[in-house]
Amino acid sequence: MQLSVLKAGTEGEIDAAFAALDQLHASGLVVDPDSWLSSRGEQVVALVSRHAVPAIYGFQEAVAAGGLISYGIDDMAERRQAGIYAGRILKGANPADLPVQQPIKFELKINLKTAKSLGLSIPTLLLAQADEVIE
Repeated sequence: MQLSVLKAGTEGEIDAAFAALDQLHASGLVVDPDSWLSSRGEQVVALVSRHAVPAIYGFQEAVAAGGLISYGIDDMAERRQAGIYAGRILKGANPADLPVQQPIKFELKINLKTAKSLGLSIPTLLLAQADEVIE
């Protein structure tokens, strides 16, 4: 198996990355949970769909937009923790005294409609582990 890394930090680089993806005859794609790419999630999902490549995303919104699979941190839990920390700081806590915390909850989401359109069958064990399955 060969791994190719395609980078996109501008609109033009997204198109170039997908052109390269076609040239590589890629059989799959991992879309990094980069905030810039996440903000263009619908565009990325549309391009992935147009190129008919199975993809896994690091941001959950992709699956609702038609992406195949996402696996990443629970955004709501992260936002809740940020709110707790903001409250503690507003009440006088020194930010330097607050511990750095790592995400502890991750979510797996699967879009069966997308799997069907790609001609893929999702294993039952994976479906059973999913936090959300879109049919």
